[in-house]
Amino acid sequence: MAVPKARGVAGAQGGLAGALNAALKQHGGIWFGWSGQESDDAAGNIHLQRNDGVTTATIDLSHRDIDEYYNGYANSTLWPLFHYRLDLTQYERETGKGYERVNERFAECVTPLIEPDDLIWVHDYHLLPLGARLRARGIGNRIGFFLHIPWPPARLFVSLPFHERLVRTMLDYDLIGFQTDEWRESFLHYCRKELGAEVDEASGVIRFEGRTTIARAYPIGIDWEHFQAQGASEEARAAEQRLIVSTRDRTAMIGVDRLDYSKGLPERIDGIGRFFDQHPERVRDLVFIQIAPPSREDVESYQQIRMLLEQKAGQINGARSEVDLVPIRYVNRGYSHAELYGFFRASKIGLVTPLRDGMNLVAKEYVAAQDPEDPGVLILSRFAGAAQQLAADDAGAVLVNPYSPDDISHAIRVALDMPLAERKARYEAMIGTIREDSVQTWTERFCADLAATHTG
Repeated sequence: MAVPKARGVAGAQGGLAGALNAALKQHGGIWFGWSGQESDDAAGNIHLQRNDGVTTATIDLSHRDIDEYYNGYANSTLWPLFHYRLDLTQYERETGKGYERVNERFAECVTPLIEPDDLIWVHDYHLLPLGARLRARGIGNRIGFFLHIPWPPARLFVSLPFHERLVRTMLDYDLIGFQTDEWRESFLHYCRKELGAEVDEASGVIRFEGRTTIARAYPIGIDWEHFQAQGASEEARAAEQRLIVSTRDRTAMIGVDRLDYSKGLPERIDGIGRFFDQHPERVRDLVFIQIAPPSREDVESYQQIRMLLEQKAGQINGARSEVDLVPIRYVNRGYSHAELYGFFRASKIGLVTPLRDGMNLVAKEYVAAQDPEDPGVLILSRFAGAAQQLAADDAGAVLVNPYSPDDISHAIRVALDMPLAERKARYEAMIGTIREDSVQTWTERFCADLAATHTG
């Protein structure tokens, strides 16, 4: 990932690992994290694998670790809190202990793999205190951290027990990256207000108890070349035709989201329902396809969101369906990147309306898949990090308040009726930054800045 080598560390493999795969191929290094498997083997054996030029080192977690660390503190405390959902945030002492315990175990297991000249890049909310754990083990390397989700305002974050201790551990990193300036500014405000740290807002330099940490914004992008290669495949072309044929001259509108309450899926369905209530004659003009693969099925709030989404979609279909059409197609499974490219290209409206999102790469992938001569319209939540890049100066995406059914309904009507010239202009306003600010550019920027920092 950087010269001479990098160690990438993350709490679990998955979408994040895919985003960094190309960077690891190019620069070498090791990806370390949870295998995704459960094992009660206390020895903590490291599984080393090399595949397509990328080395991964993973460990299993016990049932207790998964329950307390992953399903508990990470995804029932930090995830909802960081997405501004105090109503869903659970504060349990035992899960907090599990979070600390597993981070200590990660540090213990990865330390022998670290060489003196390595850069260490830690990823996401699962591993906020890992840098401090590595420092305690004598690791003096440059260590960076990147947060893929929002950082909440200080007035929300202080609801977290031991919040001050958690942020103190983060200041053992040399460089902390955020998706947007908004999240970075929230972190700087907390450090100044709650810790009394010396903060330079312009440069992002934080000085606290003899250490210096830099906080900057690095908006993540897609792997442009890889995604376009997927779009040129027969699989993508077949998926595009499959959707075109099945919609039978109706405009396809698509949403692709992990099944998560932060994505605003019930609110989105409410907005579509409002559109059909206000424009019942257009039920034959539009079909909405929601692809929502399940996630974190062991967490109760995720079970509830699935039931609610199915109920709302079913109510609209029950009221608006005819023998030859269904207004909403709800698909609770995942598809390959190539198939998604084809579905995006066949859809003339992309509906991306999270209630809060660190960035949202689906918004960028939707635009990247469009035909430049006949592009679709991106409807985007103003609370997604991607809005700062894709909706500047009232160009690009059509911004909506995802909490407002009327706002979503109005945006759908605007998108359906938008003339070709405006669609092209909005596409051109977005496609440059999506192409240029790729995941490779993001990686190079972060690692170059990390290499330039001075530890201590």
